[in-house]
Amino acid sequence: MLKVVNLKRQFKSGDTIVTAVDGVSMTVPDGQFVSIIGKSGSGKTSLLSLLGALDRPSSGKIIVDGQDITAINDVQLNDYRARTIGFVFQNYNLVPNLNAIENVMLPMEFIGLPKSDRLKRAKLLLEEVGLSDDQAKRKPGRLSGGQQQRVAIARALANKPKYILADEPTGNLDSETGRLIFRLLHDLSKKEKTTIITVTHDLEIAGKTDRSFKLVDGRITDK
Repeated sequence: MLKVVNLKRQFKSGDTIVTAVDGVSMTVPDGQFVSIIGKSGSGKTSLLSLLGALDRPSSGKIIVDGQDITAINDVQLNDYRARTIGFVFQNYNLVPNLNAIENVMLPMEFIGLPKSDRLKRAKLLLEEVGLSDDQAKRKPGRLSGGQQQRVAIARALANKPKYILADEPTGNLDSETGRLIFRLLHDLSKKEKTTIITVTHDLEIAGKTDRSFKLVDGRITDK
């Protein structure tokens, strides 16, 4: 289970203190698909960055299976990101000079998996997300936006993470492709037993998740 307790993130902008995340508390049970919604500037991406240990909070706790990840050191945080979290970004963030298979294999290299095992899992995942053998051998520049996001999802699942954090995963896609990607994420979350937390501005998508949290000015609200 993921539990967030009174989480706050502040930073300086000139002479002003900006509070991006303001006392957020939330609980996400294992295996759920939840969404975080809110207007631009509401703190959605800042919150996701904290959950994924890409940033450290100013105060508060993030407790994952009883461990407070805000209290661990940088080496432990690197291991947490590599083994526990999978990331999916709006802009895909694929390595342009690697083909789809190599992009999916990359996270597994960081945890020391043998090459034969990395290749086997990468091929399996790309098949699961609907890419053909030919597409799997292409570099990102020769794939459509939807195909690139499928590769990104396969890469996020590579190390069998407990959590996938998706930041506007359908934001750069047309409506129909976005719906397909959402259904893919939903199906894979159940198959791989992965908890998914997605930031989205799409209320249609948010309405189909198990639970939705709304952020306004860095705070969770029911309004």
